Order: sequence, then structure tokens, then C-alpha cells
Amino acid sequence: MRRLASVALCLAIVLVTATSASARPPFTSSISRIDAPTRDLMTGKSWRPGCPVGFADLRLVELTYWGFDHAAHRGRLVVHRWYAESMVRVFKRLYEAYYPIRRMVLVDRFGADDHRSMKADNTSAFNCRYRGGVCCTWSRHAYGKAVDVNPVENPYVWNGGFSPPNGEPFLDRSKDRRGMIHHHDAVWWAFHAVGWTWGGDWRGEKDYQHFSICGAVC
Repeated sequence: MRRLASVALCLAIVLVTATSASARPPFTSSISRIDAPTRDLMTGKSWRPGCPVGFADLRLVELTYWGFDHAAHRGRLVVHRWYAESMVRVFKRLYEAYYPIRRMVLVDRFGADDHRSMKADNTSAFNCRYRGGVCCTWSRHAYGKAVDVNPVENPYVWNGGFSPPNGEPFLDRSKDRRGMIHHHDAVWWAFHAVGWTWGGDWRGEKDYQHFSICGAVC
């Protein structure tokens, strides 16, 4: 009797798991030129005259991501046109791996303020700003060639400080909590597969949220 009950329980677990997996919405994505409403949103915030790339070199990527609430959501990123398809492949792999992302909206929703965006745990890409906010070296983000993923769970750490401030519980990288990124994990491999490198592999300062083509500066 006990054996029959155990078999029945196992079958029930398998059926529930299969039903949950099949019920999850499929991954979808789209790549488009920057439309008029998005251009209006970005102008004077994440983009302005004098930026190293113009709207013609940028693409709006809309895609499905898996949230911390165990539900599918629609996110938006602006990236350089050369890497739009690569980012779709990356985030498709993350969706399939059930890697949770807190939020994915354009940084313009935070007035293009990187600190506000990070504090909100927002995954974002293009932002015409200097590296570290100090003139005059453009960040990889200013070219649409970098993405910051879950900044709270993956803070930027340097000698004597870290950002965002609510990322303090995640400074101990020996832990493996939801949303964190580690060398050779699913997130690392997804970006590595398209030739992007991780700020957590830098010498000295560590930018655990940051992935880009050719590092911080090139």
C-alpha cells in the first residue's frame, strides 16, 4: 500500500511539473528601429546630440523574461543594431533556464539616472553616459554595447565602496541566491556564447551586473 501511495505521489509531481512547464508562455521577441514615441522618450535623457551613436545605429528589443514572481513578463532594451539578435539569443537562454529578472524597462523611465535604475534593480542597456559618470571616457552603455543585469543582486564593487546601496546583502559572492551571477553559471555562459565578457571577471573593481562586448573600454 505504501509503495502504491509513493508511486501515485511521484506521478502527481511529474504531472504537476509537466503542466506548469507547458503552461509557461513561450519566449517571444521583436527587434525594431527606434520609433517616434521611444525616440521622444529617450531624447534629452538617455540620448542627446553629441552621443557616440545616433538613433539609426540603435534598435529596440522587446522580449519575454522570467520574473522573481515566477511569471513571464515583457521587457524592453535598447542596444546597438549589431548586437540586437545576440541579445535575443542571450535572454532566450535565460528564459529557458528560469533565470529571474526583477525588471526590464528603458533607463529613461528613471530619467536616465543610472543610480536610480540600479536601485530599482532594473536590467538595462543603452545609456549615453560617461564611464563611472566622470568625463570624458564613454561607457560601453553609450554605444549600446553593454547590459546591466539585476544590479541589486549583482552590485558594482570597488575598493571602499559598492553600488547600489541596497546591494549590500549580495556582496558576499560565495553565496548563491536567486538573481545572482557567478562565473560559469547559466548567465555567464549565455553572454559568453555571443562573445560578451563579464565585469565580475575584471581585475580590481568588480561589476557583477555588467556584460559588454570587449569589456569596459575598447
